[in-house]
Parts: sequence; C-alpha cells; structure tokens
Amino acid sequence: MQKWLWIILCFSLLSCAEQQDNVKVVQNIDANQYLGTWYEIVRLDHSFERDLQNVTAQYIKNEDGTIKVINRGFNRKKNEWKEAEGKARFVDAANPDGTYSGKLEVSFFGPFYAPYNIIELDKPYYNYVMVTSGKDYLWILSRTPQLGYPIKQHLIARAKELGFATDDLIYVPQTTEIINYKAGPHVE
Repeated sequence: MQKWLWIILCFSLLSCAEQQDNVKVVQNIDANQYLGTWYEIVRLDHSFERDLQNVTAQYIKNEDGTIKVINRGFNRKKNEWKEAEGKARFVDAANPDGTYSGKLEVSFFGPFYAPYNIIELDKPYYNYVMVTSGKDYLWILSRTPQLGYPIKQHLIARAKELGFATDDLIYVPQTTEIINYKAGPHVE
C-alpha cells in the first residue's frame, strides 16, 4: 500500500508542475544510447524522494517502443529501499534519422503522464544529463555515482541561469565504495 501512495503522490506533484518558457529541450537524442542506469547526483527537494540516497533511475526499452522506468533509492532513516516503476514515452515523433527531441512524458500511475524534459545532455557520450519537470523539479544525473566538480558546477550554473532555485539543491549521497566506471556509450 505504501508504494501506491508514493506513486500517486509522485504523479500529483509532477502533474502540477509549472513549465518555464526559457527552458528548451535537447534535440537529436538517440533513445537507445539514453537507456540504462543513471545515478542521481543533485535534485531539488520534493516529498516523493525525501530522505533517499543511492538513488538511481533505470530506463529499459519496452517492446511497444515506450521506456520502462525504475526509480530506486534507499531511505536511511527507515533502513529500506523505495522503488517505483513507470513508463515514459517521447512526445514528438522521431526525426528522419531516428533521433528524438528531449521532450518526454512519464507515468507512474495509469494513463496520467507528467513532463520529463531533457535540458542538458553530454553528447555524444551520454555521461551526464539535466532533466526538469517544471520550475520546481530538477535532477542532474550521471552514469557513475560521482560527477566531476567542473561538470557539476557547469550544470548548476546553467540551472541558475534558467531560473531554478540552485541554493536549494540537494547533493544526493551515493555509495562510498570507489569503483572504476567505464565512460562512453551505455547501451544495455
């Protein structure tokens, strides 16, 4: 029951998201290269992820062309993992070369979708991304649990230029284990 309340709350908050006119989505996204696991580095606070650390988002292509979304994080206070499963889809039709605009919709609750807009992306490698769902929602994700300081600061400065409340950002604790991750394409 707790999982469903979390999903409903997530949808309710995102569906009310106020969009910003000055925020443009990234163009020519290779959907297959975007698939895989992303680690949450930074986010604006919201109740459906409050107190979570080691947060990841996993994107898996469904047979019907939509994308399965699995968001997962560890609540240290409750000593338990929280997980939500949903699906995403690109809003605009594919370009002639098979790429898409960074405008997606995501649903964690039935037929109701909320915006998911890719506003910065490391091309051509897809190692980091900045995503929004309105002025009160912002995430910086990386293919690895840590993101280099210069890149993180660049993305935060860009978010500030776009009007996001960067003073309120939460730096998400990730694993303390040091792992050597391979950079480059991350197609699973």
